[in-house]
Amino acid sequence: MAKNEDKIFLEDNSVGLPDPKDPLSDIVNGSGLVSFVQERYSRSEDARRQDEERWLRAYLNYRGIYGPDVKFTEAEKSRVFIKVTKTKTLAAYGQITEVLFANNTFPLSVEPTTLPEGILEHVHVETDPNLKKLDENAEKLTLDMFYSGKVPNNFTIDDLEEMLGSSAKTLSGLDGLKSGPGVTSTSLTFSPAMIAAKKMQKKIIDQLEESNANKQLRAAAFEMALLGTGIMKGPFAVDKEYPNWKDGEYDPVIKTVPQTSHVSVWDFYPDPDASNMDEAQYTIERHKLTRSQLRALKKRPMFRSKIIDQVILEGENYIKKYWEDDINDFHPNADIERFEVLEYWGSVDVDFLEENDIDIPRELQNADELQVNIWICGGKILRLVLNPFKPVRIPYYAVPYELNPYSFFGVGIAENMDDTQTLMNGFMRLSVDNAVLSGNLIFEVDETNLVPGQDLTMYPGKVIRRQGGAPGQAIFGTKFPNVSNENLQMFDKARQLADESTGMPSFAHGQTGVSGVGRTASGISMLMNAASGSIKTVIKNLDDYLLRPIGEAFFAFNMQFDYDPETAGDLEVKARGTESLMQNEVRSQRLLQFLQVVQNPQLAPFAKMPYIVREIAKSMDLDPDLVSNNMEEAAKQALLLQNMQGQQPPAEAAGGPPPVSDMTGGGGGNMGVGAVATPGEQGFAGNAQAPAAPAAAPAQAAGGMPQ
Repeated sequence: MAKNEDKIFLEDNSVGLPDPKDPLSDIVNGSGLVSFVQERYSRSEDARRQDEERWLRAYLNYRGIYGPDVKFTEAEKSRVFIKVTKTKTLAAYGQITEVLFANNTFPLSVEPTTLPEGILEHVHVETDPNLKKLDENAEKLTLDMFYSGKVPNNFTIDDLEEMLGSSAKTLSGLDGLKSGPGVTSTSLTFSPAMIAAKKMQKKIIDQLEESNANKQLRAAAFEMALLGTGIMKGPFAVDKEYPNWKDGEYDPVIKTVPQTSHVSVWDFYPDPDASNMDEAQYTIERHKLTRSQLRALKKRPMFRSKIIDQVILEGENYIKKYWEDDINDFHPNADIERFEVLEYWGSVDVDFLEENDIDIPRELQNADELQVNIWICGGKILRLVLNPFKPVRIPYYAVPYELNPYSFFGVGIAENMDDTQTLMNGFMRLSVDNAVLSGNLIFEVDETNLVPGQDLTMYPGKVIRRQGGAPGQAIFGTKFPNVSNENLQMFDKARQLADESTGMPSFAHGQTGVSGVGRTASGISMLMNAASGSIKTVIKNLDDYLLRPIGEAFFAFNMQFDYDPETAGDLEVKARGTESLMQNEVRSQRLLQFLQVVQNPQLAPFAKMPYIVREIAKSMDLDPDLVSNNMEEAAKQALLLQNMQGQQPPAEAAGGPPPVSDMTGGGGGNMGVGAVATPGEQGFAGNAQAPAAPAAAPAQAAGGMPQ
């Protein structure tokens, strides 16, 4: 292991940030920096005011609540709100989470670059077919065999990987190993770059699972669908407690793991001049902390305990925003016992630091600007450190549902159907009010013909006393026409327009009564494939703005704070969210069709059967590691089948009856397992049978295993 002071620091502290000898950590006089952060915070808050109004309308439509800007006339009795926005938002959220957690894993992969540098892409060794096979009790293989080029012909790739491990970079210096893939049937090919990539991939996936990133990603995906933008933050190293009991006493195991977190879009204030995170010069996160949460900051590195105690002594200072009462369903709470803490990540000019009497260390005086992390509360600096990440990056990731041109925040489902939701509500209110009006009679009374002082309340069996006068009817009942059907037709039209504006058809979230082509399984599959065009753009945004950046952040985090030479190499992180869109049924059918194509003996050598088998298992929602053999296990299985075929009685080879499994439709999958029927038993055939087909070669039975 290479010397890495950052890793030592990571193990000794709860947060892998920054080095304890940070040159800015002891600076106390920072009133100018406080004003600097607050000025940028105010600028970002003013710039996103219109976005906040969009989010409020989206949230109220999702909840089915009329905002304060909606006024009803006295004639409007109905206050109905049809929550179609909620249905479509949850449908979009479900599709996003289905992609994020398809096959119970994250859609991330680590692969070597096209031309990897610093690590060999392929090496091969020529096996010696004349060397006898080694049994289990034989001498353990050593690297000396590779120097001489004498490798047993039953040696597998797994054995080679286990032996060489982190020595992949030195493979070019071994006499028995040569760079490049093998081209002969006795050559064994090894891919050091791919091995390093897959080890790093497993490490990142394990870290994401350990940190409960699925919960944070779901929260980000929900705001992404509803408000148009989802925010993630990290990774940061935290201490995770694993329950453990020793000798009847609780003795937890503390392990430091990288962790991500979800940041609500309401608390995120980015650079107003940036349209994405790559262009952002700074970001500010607004925290609402309790006393306990604020005290907990003292346990994290580089936070100033004395300043935190002073802030707590001065009391809570949280100031509510105008939108907080709205998202709390208009239940105002005047007194909020919380502390408002601003977390700043971004650049600061060195000249500005010097103007504010901040001493710049000699090693940083030649820099024009510094990337810093500043926490402030109550006009005091709780933390001031350099950005510890290498390469320097702001640890936030903002993914839009739909890109809003020239704007940082995206557009969500609720905003896309804002107008159609208003139309649906209006036509439904008209329909209800008309149904109420047309369902009752309106009476016109000529009181000159009635006895004065009568109760004019109408009910069945009512007796009205009429006095003398001109003959004629004294009470007239008027029925208003029912136009509810016309209003409901307009409601249905508005709902169809909502399908168009959101790209989320109604049958995608369980609409019943679908007619025409959608009544068959293949028809609904065609409709779903046609409707997936809009969601593909969303998933592509998810790949570009969230999955790939957060995967690269984990990669850089591991290389900086938890370096492992076995995972080092010229690698790149790829997001696989778009690939998860293909439905499992369609993918399974295509794989099976391809499998039938390569049954042709002339095409079989070109097919990678182990990969095909694993992908078929994945498309059927099965764990490929449990239901399929790896290359070594497949070779053992093929050898076992070959031996069982060779131990069958001669009568079978001379024309005896086939195995019972073959006669009962068992197929070739169980060849050699069934017993041969004897005369007098059920299934015995007295006539001579055609000669049995020769046993398959081990390589074919193993599914194209390399020789």
